[in-house]
Amino acid sequence: MARRPSGRSGAGAAAVAVGALLTLTACGGEAGGPPTLTWYVNPDAGGQERIAEQCTEESGGAYQIELQRLPRDAPGQREQLVRRLAGNDTSVDLMSLDPPFIPEFAAAGYLADVPPDVADEVTEDVVEGALAGATWKDELVTLPFWANTQLLWYRQSVAEEAGLDMEQPVTWEQVVDAAEQTGTTVAVQGTRAESMTVWVNALIESAGGQILENPEAEATEYELGIASEAGRRAAEIIEDIADSGVGGPQLATANEDINASMFESEDAGFMVNWPFVYQRAAGYVEAGNLERSEFEDYGWALYPRAVEGEESRPPYGGINIGVSALSENVDLAFEAGRCIVQAEHQKQYFLSDGNPPAKASVYDDPEVVEQYPMAETIRESLENAAPRPQTPYYNEISVGIQRTWQPPSSVDPQTTPERSEELITDVLRGEALL
Repeated sequence: MARRPSGRSGAGAAAVAVGALLTLTACGGEAGGPPTLTWYVNPDAGGQERIAEQCTEESGGAYQIELQRLPRDAPGQREQLVRRLAGNDTSVDLMSLDPPFIPEFAAAGYLADVPPDVADEVTEDVVEGALAGATWKDELVTLPFWANTQLLWYRQSVAEEAGLDMEQPVTWEQVVDAAEQTGTTVAVQGTRAESMTVWVNALIESAGGQILENPEAEATEYELGIASEAGRRAAEIIEDIADSGVGGPQLATANEDINASMFESEDAGFMVNWPFVYQRAAGYVEAGNLERSEFEDYGWALYPRAVEGEESRPPYGGINIGVSALSENVDLAFEAGRCIVQAEHQKQYFLSDGNPPAKASVYDDPEVVEQYPMAETIRESLENAAPRPQTPYYNEISVGIQRTWQPPSSVDPQTTPERSEELITDVLRGEALL
């Protein structure tokens, strides 16, 4: 796999004043102690902290890892990291990065080149979706850590009542019809947030299209695939869910957590969501907040198909580990990154925090299969998953989609794809503002 030449200059060119934000600059350890590596992490249930402690111990005194926690939402995480790196903040050594922002960080020169031996090791046994999300312009720029994907969750009793054979792939049309027939719901992320982009991207990809046709081109020369047959099919599915009412009255504000709650209610039928919903429901049963019979009614399947006979392209998410090009300990940071993403740590993280591994073999581990009986379905989904548009201008594209495809009740297959493509094209050409 080819590798990217160094690009530190981009970081310096975009410098902004962020001195007031720099509350920690732990680039070196205490006098006489090992160097301290600072790992900026997204909030979780404590799994990354445990991995940091283990890797510190396993290093045998070569380094120690300290954590800094980023905001909860992905755009907030991106903003804080960009402001630090643009300000030449050398306190950032390791970063837990959401995949859609990786091209932006790579293009700006914020990511250190991945050494060949590290690249060979961390890409071994990695599912296809995670590998695609860790690269930019065919070069590995981050280390795959955990890889998320959405499944179709369903109540077994509802599917049986509707006569759906969930052993076979199902389409969005079948899911909506089944919910209407049984008086139940289809939980989807219809809120004006990045999750809307996740949904639209999965629908367009599943219909055989792409939001961005030529990510290698300059932004002003981008060819979008939204105003296409695939884009219109995506709009038809959203329109169908909104018009039928199966999305529920909260459809326009529904995010992943609201959908998880919706699926725990009595009229639940179907839901597309990340695997965290299973561990969440198990915890509620243990706490006495959810009937065990309802939890045992949970079923799972691959993401619905947009077109009958065509494979679905589920959403891809997760976190990759990036090493800052500004780090004063790049070599040690890659050693730490190699430790963080090893298979045993990915397994532990899945078991403790519910975040699926990037390495395929972990899904065969007996402890993993016992706790997550849908492990094989997750792995299969990750092999088919489609990353969101791989571009340094992902934020502009995402916000443009959120503005034009929301609320779901406004989506019209005859106008929404064209309107969305026109707005995003104008923004990328500097002819409109978001």
